[in-house]
Amino acid sequence: MNSLNTGRVAQTLQRLFEEAEQADRTLMEQFTHAEDPGQLIAESLAEHFAEESRDVRGFYHGYVDNFLNVTPEYGRFLYQCARMRKATRIVEFGTSMGVSTLYLAAALRDMGGGHLIGTELEASKAARAHANLEAAGLAELVDIRVGDARETLADVGGDVDLVLLDGAFSLYLPVLKLLEPHLKTGAPILAENAFDQDNEYLAYVRNPVNGYLSQSIPISAGRGNEFSVLTR
Repeated sequence: MNSLNTGRVAQTLQRLFEEAEQADRTLMEQFTHAEDPGQLIAESLAEHFAEESRDVRGFYHGYVDNFLNVTPEYGRFLYQCARMRKATRIVEFGTSMGVSTLYLAAALRDMGGGHLIGTELEASKAARAHANLEAAGLAELVDIRVGDARETLADVGGDVDLVLLDGAFSLYLPVLKLLEPHLKTGAPILAENAFDQDNEYLAYVRNPVNGYLSQSIPISAGRGNEFSVLTR
């Protein structure tokens, strides 16, 4: 069974991508119309990390109406990873409006069920994500926790098969370390926007001593996607 192509999941995803294009258009145009997009991204990321480190909650409140979502290509990859892993318990850091959540929850449902724990700083985004999951018929599979992930993910209730990191960049490593005692051997960790500026996280997962095999992947080129597998 694959619910991505027909029915309520497909309809909801199509609507959300249309809404996201409208909501994030101005933000995205900063990069598409730049003379040197690569340089602009590097400068923006450096500024982003500095501001985020000072006040994570305040910084992301400025993006409360933005989706900042995964691409359809990456969403399908998430679905494939969950199915390949035969995941039954997934953790997502950074739910936003629930686009990536839909892909992961659809995989769980198509395999017979499971549990996805999401976490989101902004209560209004979490509410919209829940409504989108309801529209897609997937809400019963997902628990969206509102607040700082270092608190909301302190208890995930069991072993974890797959992790998606797509929230505050500066918290990727603390969140991963928080989840490590619960990760099953072979668990994939997918980190969106893990650019080279995020040296701490990338240095950790790319160091074999820490028990991961990790590399960047070209899906959604330019988004800094890192794919890691726990090998210990």
